[in-house]
Amino acid sequence: MRVQDSIAIITGGASGLGEGTVRQIVEGGGKASILDMAEEKGRSLVEELGENVIFTKTDVTNEEEVKKAMDRTEESFGSFNTVINCAGIGIAEKTVSRGRAHSYESFKKVVEINLMGTFNVIRLVAERLVGHPVNENGERGVIINTASVAAYEGQIGQAAYSASKGGVAGMTLPIARDLAKSGIRVVTIAPGLIDTPLFGGLSDEMRASLETHIPFPSRLGLPAEYAQLVSAIIENAYLNGGVIRLDGALRMPPQ
Repeated sequence: MRVQDSIAIITGGASGLGEGTVRQIVEGGGKASILDMAEEKGRSLVEELGENVIFTKTDVTNEEEVKKAMDRTEESFGSFNTVINCAGIGIAEKTVSRGRAHSYESFKKVVEINLMGTFNVIRLVAERLVGHPVNENGERGVIINTASVAAYEGQIGQAAYSASKGGVAGMTLPIARDLAKSGIRVVTIAPGLIDTPLFGGLSDEMRASLETHIPFPSRLGLPAEYAQLVSAIIENAYLNGGVIRLDGALRMPPQ
């Protein structure tokens, strides 16, 4: 597959990693359908980037909303062949803090959006992809998910986030095996510390402290670098079933 031939559904595409990916796809000649809850940001991106981008307000955990967003994508651009799952949230909460247990509801919410929401999108897009025509290499499409290095080195207070991202990493291979006969690849990216709005409120001192943990390059990663890896996955047909770390050799400390 080539980026210029991509008709891509991108969850969480209104900001951060998703926004960087939308820009990369469009700049490469492809088309992007943003599924996100951030309506103002999503519509602003459409206005900026033009006719090759659409936005649909979508809760990734809601089956009907995802189906409607897929319908709109196909009506606007034709059959999609690329799906990038970037939608997700994070919290910081210890298992027990000041004598009080971790909120069960907040744990469920993180897992529901990050893990179950990702799987909800995967299962629904795959249902349509299996009916799409194959390209000259026998490929129908590629699904790219977003985990995190926290899937492997979760820090203090990251039980919920690490569990959700560990689930995304863990389901990559079995889903790739499930969909192999249909010519659909599944790959997951596990980013390290990427300069997204999550880090926007950090002081220069805090940012510098974080960067000391990254061997090389000793800085936060860029959404554009995540997007470059997305493009490489799209175009390299032999990438399938794996989780790729994008972290500058970072291994997260306990805190």
